[in-house]
Amino acid sequence: MNWQQTVNDYGAAWHEPDTGKRLEILSGCFAEDGIYVDPSAMVKGRSNLCGHIAEVVHSTGGKLELTSKANGHNDVIHFTWRLVGADGSVLIAGHDFAHLDAEGKISYLAGFFGDPEPLG
Repeated sequence: MNWQQTVNDYGAAWHEPDTGKRLEILSGCFAEDGIYVDPSAMVKGRSNLCGHIAEVVHSTGGKLELTSKANGHNDVIHFTWRLVGADGSVLIAGHDFAHLDAEGKISYLAGFFGDPEPLG
């Protein structure tokens, strides 16, 4: 299982403006019935994720940049990212944790915005 390739493909889907091509990229890295959740969305299914990506990119004008290598064990991976605006400012940064199915595709992805609050 190549975790980094899965994450790279997922990131590439966020850069693809053509819906058909984005869906094709997602078909290689995101399960057809996969689930995507973050603080502002809950999306079920690959085709719905394809539409969600288009909405986020359109509404923010941002581009997703991966900011870490994939780190994983067993069938779980973690990576960081940021959404960068057209002017180069960071709109939001976060962490994603994903469960992979037997084919190495993301079956469940939970995204978190920002870092956890420190103790104390």
